[in-house]
Order: sequence, then C-alpha cells, then structure tokens
Amino acid sequence: MMFRFVHTADVHLDSPLKSLALRDPDLAELVGVATRTAFRRTVDLCLSEQVDAFIIAGDLYDGSLRSMKTARFFAEEMRRLTEADISAFIIRGNHDAESVITREMTLPEGVHVFSNTDKPIPMKDGAVAIHGVSFKDVLAPESLLPKYQPGTPGVIDIGAMHTSLDGSPHHDVYAPCSTTDLAAHGYAYWALGHIHKRSVIRHNECTIVMPGIPQGRHINEDGLKSVSLVSVATNGACEIEERYVAPVRFERLELDASDAADWPALITAAVETFTPLHDATVDQDIILRITCRAGGSFGRTLQRDVELLEEELQSAASRVGRIYIEQVVCEIKESTPVENSRASDLSAIIESGKIDRGLIATRLQGDLLQLIQRLPAELRAEFDPNSNQDLLDRLTNDGITDLLLQIEHGD
Repeated sequence: MMFRFVHTADVHLDSPLKSLALRDPDLAELVGVATRTAFRRTVDLCLSEQVDAFIIAGDLYDGSLRSMKTARFFAEEMRRLTEADISAFIIRGNHDAESVITREMTLPEGVHVFSNTDKPIPMKDGAVAIHGVSFKDVLAPESLLPKYQPGTPGVIDIGAMHTSLDGSPHHDVYAPCSTTDLAAHGYAYWALGHIHKRSVIRHNECTIVMPGIPQGRHINEDGLKSVSLVSVATNGACEIEERYVAPVRFERLELDASDAADWPALITAAVETFTPLHDATVDQDIILRITCRAGGSFGRTLQRDVELLEEELQSAASRVGRIYIEQVVCEIKESTPVENSRASDLSAIIESGKIDRGLIATRLQGDLLQLIQRLPAELRAEFDPNSNQDLLDRLTNDGITDLLLQIEHGD
C-alpha cells in the first residue's frame, strides 16, 4: 500500500458521559476519562500500525469546554505522533469554532490545522495531497465543497470535511452537500465528520467515510464505536478497517422474562442474556438500559418492585463482569389475568372498553400541565402533552396497571 492513515472525527475530548449509572463511583471514575482513553487508544493505533498520517475531521473539542488541561493532553498526544514521524491533519468543526481552547492552543511541528481556505499539503513527494477546510464560524449553512480545490490527475487526493451531508434527524445542518457531488470532485477518499453514526459509501472510484463518534456519550449513542484505519493503493483504491477504541459502550437490551416464575429464574435468564454482550476482542465496559418483558403474577411483582428488580439485574450483571445497569423498564402483558377477584373484575371492565380511556387522558392532561410548570424551562417541551400524545397514552396505561397491582396486592 502506498499511503496509510487513521481517520476519526467528533472526538468531543473531555465531554462528559451522561448516564444514570454514574451513581456507581467506580463507573463514574472510568467514564470521566472515557473520551481521553479512546483518543489515547487511537494514537496508540497510529503508532502500532506505523501509519503515515492521522486525520481528525472536526469537533475535536466540545464548544462549551474551556479547560486548558484538555489542550495540554491533546498536545502531549500529538507529540507522541510527531516524534514517530507521523503527521496529523485537523479541520475545525462547529464545536471547535466556538471553543476557546482552539484559539489558544499551541501544537507541535508536524500537526497541521487547516484554515477556512483549502491549501493542500503534499505527502509522499507529492504523490498524495491532503485537503481541508475549517469552520470559521459556529454556523455553516452553505456547502463548503466549492472551497476545495478539485482533484489532480495522477495525485491521490484526500479531503477532510465536516458536514451534515444530506441531513440527519439527530444532527443540525452544517455545510450540507451530497455524496454524488463529493464523488465528482476527483478525490480518492473523503474523511468526513459531524454525524455520529458510522457510514461507508463507495461511489465509483471515490470512498466516502463518516467514521462516527469514537466514544458514545449517552444511551442514544449506543453500540460499538470505532475509528477507521485506511490503506490507499497507488491506483487510489481504498481498504478500510474498523477499529474499536472506546473503553465504554452503551447498549439497549430486551430481557425476556416471560417464563420466569421467581427471582432465581429471572437471574438465570439475565445471566444468559448478558453473557454474549462481551467480545473478547474489544476491551470495554458496558452500560445497559434494559426493557424487561414479563408476564403472570411474577411479572406484576417485578413491575411493582422495580427497584429490587434493578438491584437483582445488577447482581446478575456483576456475575458476567464489567456490565452496569443504567435503567430498567418492566413491561407486562395487559392481557395477563389477575388473581384477585376485584382486580380481575376491574380489568375485565377496562378491557371491554366500558371505561373511557380518552376521558382518563383528558383529566390526566390537566394534572400533567401543572407538573410541567414546575420543570426547568428547557425540559418543558419534552413533556408537553399537546405535542406528545404518546406520553399521555403511556401514563394512562401505567396508571391503570399500577391501580390493578395495588388492588391485587391489597395496598
């Protein structure tokens, strides 16, 4: 292979991980340095693979962070690279554009930070050219592609760009452009950033990679996260290897406890479900959000004693090792018969439709609006029943289930 490099983006260095599981002090200490650990592992990968370059396609920092300790850590890691004759290429994304650290940081020689104008940097005696355009301001509503010089025949052109591409439901629009336009620009490889989900697109002779965030920061960034190890042949053909660097992984999991009739059976089912989560090739701790699906009388016990359920599942997770429970939601089948005659009669009335759930929801809405007024302003929209009808439906169903449980158990 002619040219090899590691590509990452959206590092958000020292951005805190957000999880309900952080009440565990050991886990809190681990995740407090998770983004640093992931970045250090990425630099270790560059060194062990003896690559030619390291490309960071924007959002190295988190805009709200102001600690120069973060800058010092990054500079030390870059020094490890440059002392091994590995060049680093960085573009500034939207978070970097608002970062105080970005403006005040001094980097070792051999680390190239692109300006808001494309000035290609030659590599391999001019056979390779690295392109990049940084965000000048926090907002970039227009495409940056016109600022990039077109590809040169006979040269392997590699471009770093921070872009929302055609748009993503979980990301704001920044420097939008299409993969078709990128492919037509004459580059062999586009090293992208901004969207936190990984994607690899091959368009004719062009490879377009969004590596995704290397370390998830909350449950909505669940699953394995990685960086890309790229090898480019003399004809521009690219081989890409996905390498996992995150020390912590968030996962959503469904636990089928419908056949469990007691706590020991539940623990056995949980251990069997948790065990396959570990991959011997990936050094990670796992934070779980669990939906426990249960039935029968024991299922109603689980829903009533959800705090105990969470403790028992954490005990099962500890048997497997390096698994932490963030949250447990217990769901039982509405059609499950109840044993108490009063609860059974009421359940039958509800199921027959003789009780107007719409009326219940209407009355509930007034109570909910009063509660919303007590929330911080930034949280009110999320719980507004006028724009979230599903919320009222869920609360209605939860209330009915809770009422039946209380009647059945004589509470």
